[in-house]
Amino acid sequence: MKILLTGANGYIGRRLLPLLVEQRHEVVCMVRDPRRFNLPETLKEQVQVVKGDLLQPGGLTQSPQDIDAAYYLVHSMGSGGSDFSSAESMAAENFVSYLNTTAARQLIYLSGISNDQQLSKHLASRRHVEEVLATAATPLTVLRAAIIIGSGSASFEIIRDLVEKLPVMVTPKWLKSRCQPIAIRDVLFYLTAVLGRQDCYGKRFEIGGPDVLTYKEMLLKLAGVRRLKRYIITLPILTPRLSSYWLYFVTSTNYALARSLVDSLRNDAVVHDHSIQELIPHRCLPYEHAVRLAYAKIEQNSVVSSWKDALVSGTMRLNYMDFIQVPEHGVLTDKQRLKFDRAPEEVVANIWSIGGERGWYKTDFLWRIRGLLDKMVGGVGLRRGRRSPDEVKAGDTIDFWRVLLADAKNRRLLLYAEMKLPGEAWLQFRVCQEEDGYYLEQLAAFRPNGLLGRLYWYAVLPFHFIIFGGMVRNIVRYGMDGTAPRHPELPKHSV
Repeated sequence: MKILLTGANGYIGRRLLPLLVEQRHEVVCMVRDPRRFNLPETLKEQVQVVKGDLLQPGGLTQSPQDIDAAYYLVHSMGSGGSDFSSAESMAAENFVSYLNTTAARQLIYLSGISNDQQLSKHLASRRHVEEVLATAATPLTVLRAAIIIGSGSASFEIIRDLVEKLPVMVTPKWLKSRCQPIAIRDVLFYLTAVLGRQDCYGKRFEIGGPDVLTYKEMLLKLAGVRRLKRYIITLPILTPRLSSYWLYFVTSTNYALARSLVDSLRNDAVVHDHSIQELIPHRCLPYEHAVRLAYAKIEQNSVVSSWKDALVSGTMRLNYMDFIQVPEHGVLTDKQRLKFDRAPEEVVANIWSIGGERGWYKTDFLWRIRGLLDKMVGGVGLRRGRRSPDEVKAGDTIDFWRVLLADAKNRRLLLYAEMKLPGEAWLQFRVCQEEDGYYLEQLAAFRPNGLLGRLYWYAVLPFHFIIFGGMVRNIVRYGMDGTAPRHPELPKHSV
């Protein structure tokens, strides 16, 4: 079958794609910016990539007409926009208009369980998207899921953050709400199992794991898997706004996503309709088993996709890849250059491992303070970390930076600041070979926004002498005590 995969750059799409290819389908991935869609080498010859913007009426002109089926995996739960529901509705309407011009026989949409009478704004928006997609001439199959448990999923990472960082939690009353979590591999099973089945056309199914748990029980069970003793105190006085701020400052989420989660978690998310078991019998993984599998992927550095890679995990503009070259004019710079006498691959490996658990090679406490200040003004802070400790690709997040370029062959890493700033900032690392040896070149560039931007640069300039000079020296030296880091590799592929 020829399949159009929307949301191919998202958490679910990245994991679904290799499964569709393995099943010998011809897959066309529709993405807004092909430059930040990094296909594994094993898939490049088998997948077509087209550019498409669902928010523009004419934004799907490059999409094929001869498709047999389409997946609609587009959500904006973490979007900070005040009118995200209108944007989701518009995107769905534009997709229906396009779909009606194709030969598609099935449309598959992953939605959320929404059985309560009074739905949160986000669940109501997903339900509305279902209704819009159902107006297409192509039969619609809807899979409604609750919290998805898997390495890199927003829900799992937030639960993990809370449990691993807080021995005692003072939590809002929504922790008493019930949920039926489902493992990511079971979601992928259903997404592929309903494909091409005529008895699934025009149907809406609810999918969930075998356990019905309160959110408090989910936290405590994850703590049990990690052999951690945790105490949870539930207070009814925590309002949705206060709960959102609490979640925002304690975990790696941004405020928009925190508010969306708190708003949605007041609804129970439990399967009422079990009809999919009659058509597609399947035994889903228990919650604790799914948690153990997620941790196994993390420990093996095999996290295929993460919610943090989506632009809604921060404050980036959609066209951030346009900034792939550091400007030469109108910028203030701090340039460090250091010659070294060791294998260049080892220095590149140190660069590729920067941030996250490894840290920034110098005065990490100052970076943590900067991350806290960023959180206080609505930024992403340092808690996002990184997807993998030693692999990096364009589009990844590294703390409060976004990767623009990760060119291991030419030994160049370019980061673009996603923190709150009165201007724009780049941080570039390059290993250069010259006649007298190898040099590490480190460039911090800042394009100020008016007088405030210039005042900011000169206010932090004294710290640059401490931070950036030490960074370049420590990147060169790290691992020379016998603990040499791994060499950078092409991104690994794992379902």
